[in-house]
Amino acid sequence: MPTFARFVLLAALVAIAWPPAARADPKTVCTITVNSPDERETFRRSLPGDEYQFVELVERGRPDWLASACRQGVRCDVLLISGHFDGGDEFYSDRVDARESLPVDEMERVSCSDSCPGLFSQLKEVYLFGCNTLNADAQKDASAEIARSLVRAGHSQADAEDLARVLGERHAGSNRDRMRQIFKDVPAIYGFSSKAPLGPVAASVLDRYFAAGATGEVGSGRASAKLLSLFAPVSMTVASGSTAADPQASYRSDVCHFADDRLSVEQRLAFVHELLQRDMAEVRMFLDRLERYSTTIPDKDRQAAPVAAALDAIAHDGPARERYLEFARDADEPAVRARMIALAARFGWLTAAEKHAELLRMIDDRLARRDAGSADVDLICTLNRDGALGDALLHRTATMARSTGIAHAGILACLGSLEAHGRVLQALTSPSDDDVQIAQVYLRHRPIADVSELRLVANGIASMRNPDAQVRALDALAQHQLSDRESLEQLTRLFPVAKSLGVQRAIAGILIRADYQAIDRPQLVRALRQHRLKSSDGKDLIDVLIRRLQIDPAPAA
Repeated sequence: MPTFARFVLLAALVAIAWPPAARADPKTVCTITVNSPDERETFRRSLPGDEYQFVELVERGRPDWLASACRQGVRCDVLLISGHFDGGDEFYSDRVDARESLPVDEMERVSCSDSCPGLFSQLKEVYLFGCNTLNADAQKDASAEIARSLVRAGHSQADAEDLARVLGERHAGSNRDRMRQIFKDVPAIYGFSSKAPLGPVAASVLDRYFAAGATGEVGSGRASAKLLSLFAPVSMTVASGSTAADPQASYRSDVCHFADDRLSVEQRLAFVHELLQRDMAEVRMFLDRLERYSTTIPDKDRQAAPVAAALDAIAHDGPARERYLEFARDADEPAVRARMIALAARFGWLTAAEKHAELLRMIDDRLARRDAGSADVDLICTLNRDGALGDALLHRTATMARSTGIAHAGILACLGSLEAHGRVLQALTSPSDDDVQIAQVYLRHRPIADVSELRLVANGIASMRNPDAQVRALDALAQHQLSDRESLEQLTRLFPVAKSLGVQRAIAGILIRADYQAIDRPQLVRALRQHRLKSSDGKDLIDVLIRRLQIDPAPAA
């Protein structure tokens, strides 16, 4: 047989034995739409239906929709998440009727656990349409207490500062770091380093992207220079997921010990105990996660023998307890110290009486400091919400005598001192903006209940000369929903002579919440219209007040 004929015959036999390769399975584009559907619909409209299939993971009205997707065995090649993300803790919607959200903690759980192996494991690309989703700014920093702790542990000052810097970088907790750890090994993660465009704006940019013939790039796992260029004016950036060789790999492993739902309670507690053996500077950086985990162990689990044994091992670890409490007492921020004290009690390291004593010790330390401020007042009032720290005033007469600052008075007033309470009320009408701010914080916790005190404050506010402090004082009074005629009349007399639009708006903010029955409404409406200062930004709260006074026959709710 001629050579050419043999070749043709061989080709025919090969064709029979090996039919044409079947078309590749379509890529799965998973979408999580908790706010705007604009981005999702643009992708769906632009990608060929025979090459891409879409699966919306959110099931409206079902809180466990992510777990439902896991049970269904959904495997995603591309993931598109649309939602607001300003705070960095969850994707959420601005629609009043929307109930669905996507917490970052839940994303960590899915990423760290093997309970949902398909959802994230084969991802090639992730698109995060939300503000700051890839913001690289640190959410936490290693404060001076970290370096001091390391010095006490035997490090030189220079080494302590270097180690504190390393810890700060490791635990920075930026949105970018968290997304890289959640989407481990994903080649391309798109997001925004600052403000993201609204859904319709993002959709119009995506339309231009797909119109330029870029459909083949989706799901390729390669960062698209074209997409980044089009979104460059609105801060789009790209990152790749962390890998086993990543410097943060060990940190991800630690985080997953808290998030991996394959681990039993006793296994997680064993990790917590191991963590407590490390330098307390690092334990401090894990405080958020330790707090959350320590409050989520169900009582029924605590009673199980293995869990009880693990908890008992922590409670009886004397060296760890002493190192922890020493670090807590040296914390720069009183709020951190209080949190560490509460956590020590949950670990079984402090009895109720010992916890109480530690809190009183912290209060004494703050009263001895000249730099006490509004944050201290907020903290002490919060801690003493139920009056449990009322005995803190006993045997503290010397401390009270030395405490001349308004912040010190605020702390003592939070603990129940009537004399300090009077000083804080006077501070509300002080020319010092800092003093007014402290009084404002105090009154959020301890509103004025006495009518005579309300009248004195109203008269004092009317006499203030600093408009900024006056606005702050009025805002503090607004929460009281005034019904006292004399106080309201004092404020209505202030409106015509106010030199600041901000002051007039603050007065309106009080009156709109007040008892209308106590106001001469026709006269007030005339005063508002005649004496209001011109607003450059259109209608405001004063217009709302006028309208309410004219049409609402009942007191404001």
